[in-house]
Amino acid sequence: MMSNPVRLLLLKTPVATTEGPAEDAPLRGEEPGSWDGDSVPHRGGQTTTDTDTLPCRRRRNSGNRPGDDMTDASGNVGLAHKKAAAKRKAGSSALGRVVTVGEAMAAARRHPVPCAFAFFLLFFMGVEYTLRMIPSGSSPFDVGFLLTRPLNRLLAVRPVLNSALAALNTVFVGMQTAYILWTLLLEGRPRAAISALFMFTCRGILGYSTQLPLPQEFLGSGADFPVGNVSFFLFFSGHVAGSVIASLDMRRTGRRGLAGLFDTLNMLQVLRLLATRGHYTIDLAAGVGAGFLFDVLAGMYEERGAADGAQEDQRWASHGSCCACTCHG
Repeated sequence: MMSNPVRLLLLKTPVATTEGPAEDAPLRGEEPGSWDGDSVPHRGGQTTTDTDTLPCRRRRNSGNRPGDDMTDASGNVGLAHKKAAAKRKAGSSALGRVVTVGEAMAAARRHPVPCAFAFFLLFFMGVEYTLRMIPSGSSPFDVGFLLTRPLNRLLAVRPVLNSALAALNTVFVGMQTAYILWTLLLEGRPRAAISALFMFTCRGILGYSTQLPLPQEFLGSGADFPVGNVSFFLFFSGHVAGSVIASLDMRRTGRRGLAGLFDTLNMLQVLRLLATRGHYTIDLAAGVGAGFLFDVLAGMYEERGAADGAQEDQRWASHGSCCACTCHG
């Protein structure tokens, strides 16, 4: 029979004291991010999954889940989430709800420009449907002619002043042309030139398609451009469109002071053309829009050309590398 001291010694002796720390060290030294749910080594050479013996680690949710207050105990979507989804779906339809006065006022404060356009749409619809049209035998009605009638009378009795203003206007047209040629030939930027070519081509087509009558109070001058009292297209104004094209290019290159000067001279040009009856108001307004339009079209043409050129260069580069491989192979 074994004595009591020996029995106590055997009870206090640990089992496999040399194997435990050596095998537990990698587990304690492991990074938490390296546990990916696969098998984890344990004592005795056995493998068990972390879902069996280890507490489940929280994984990041890559998708959108409803909140905890919208799910039941089994994880299914609850009634609150379904009600919220139905409410969002009903609110997303503009035809399924009535806009209140407060919402309309808030929309007008947040978006004043579209609301102003909507108001003027309704206003001019009423004007158009109630206005009496101009008879076929009468001269066109032009608001610009009415506003510049005193200047027209002044220039009619002073032809020298009329010729001087025409000469200054011709100088301004020369400034536009010189700037556009400068950007093309010296700066290597063809956008303004392309825009001007687009604009004058479209102006020729439209001007020939609809040949408007010359205003009755037209005041011509030999110093005006085109030189002499030759015929010209009324719709639309190439003077105004060319000035807008040059001004937009100046702003694009940071020449804001020069662009402001061109805009000021362009407004004076508009005033003179109305006073001399060289263009109708619609011709001048369409000239401003044409300047913006053809500048955008020229920019799109440049971007498309740059993209096509890059693809062509890449195709030639790949073709050259293949040839090089074949030659040296």
